[in-house]
Amino acid sequence: MSHSHSPQPQAPQPLPGVDAIIAVGSGKGGVGKTTLAVNLALALAKMGHKVGLLDADVYGPNVPLMLGSSVTPQLSADSRIQPVERFGLKVMSVGYMNPGDKPLIWRGPMLHQIMREFMQRVDWGALDYLVVDLPPGTGDVAISLIQTVPLTGAIVVSTPSDVSLQDARKAIEMFKQVKVDLIGFVENMSFFTCPHCHHEIDIFSKGGGQRTAEQFGLPFLGQIEIDPDIRKGGDTGHPVALEGETGAHSKSLFEFARRVHDRVQELRASASGSVIEIQ
Repeated sequence: MSHSHSPQPQAPQPLPGVDAIIAVGSGKGGVGKTTLAVNLALALAKMGHKVGLLDADVYGPNVPLMLGSSVTPQLSADSRIQPVERFGLKVMSVGYMNPGDKPLIWRGPMLHQIMREFMQRVDWGALDYLVVDLPPGTGDVAISLIQTVPLTGAIVVSTPSDVSLQDARKAIEMFKQVKVDLIGFVENMSFFTCPHCHHEIDIFSKGGGQRTAEQFGLPFLGQIEIDPDIRKGGDTGHPVALEGETGAHSKSLFEFARRVHDRVQELRASASGSVIEIQ
């Protein structure tokens, strides 16, 4: 008597030429996750690395706006999708294919297919880092990404507010359950410095991110201040990381990027048993 077996899902396939894949996630929207993903990618590029940026937030693909780029990706002769090049990054976003205000109404199987297309049909070339901006929450896109490629690790973004931290804890647990290493935890919108008296004002409270990182035994990757110029940079398509490491508004973002770089080296060394450094 024969038994039919359903096919086993394909194991995650490494991307040839891509050294490290970093997912940037959050438990909820509105915490500045895309802003940090874009500025992280730009800061790593400014530090001399070859960097790609995948906007996997299919419901709110804001990366084209934040990079001031609206061109349509081209196909090569062998039907490979050519990523858009902007500020030294190789970029892909569903926003390039669905511009304007029309929403994408997609369900699980379609989301899984677009993740495979973005990873396996895009001609990423040789990269030190591929930064992936996930949608908020713990849904289909994150799971599809994890099933498609082996992630080096994930970063969880939160503000210091209790509501945001509660949802961030769910994102941490999700990555742990699917056995994705956590690069660390970053607290965005951590404080505001008054331009007149220069005192720090804790609009969303402060310090909850570090306490949450300690609670879960995670590296704390830093505090990013509330800075109108960071918001303005994203809205105008000229992110503040373009100022470079000495820029008045980008210092904390470069500190964050350096911690991410160092943490990725740790994870790669522990995975291989020896140090493999991204130069």
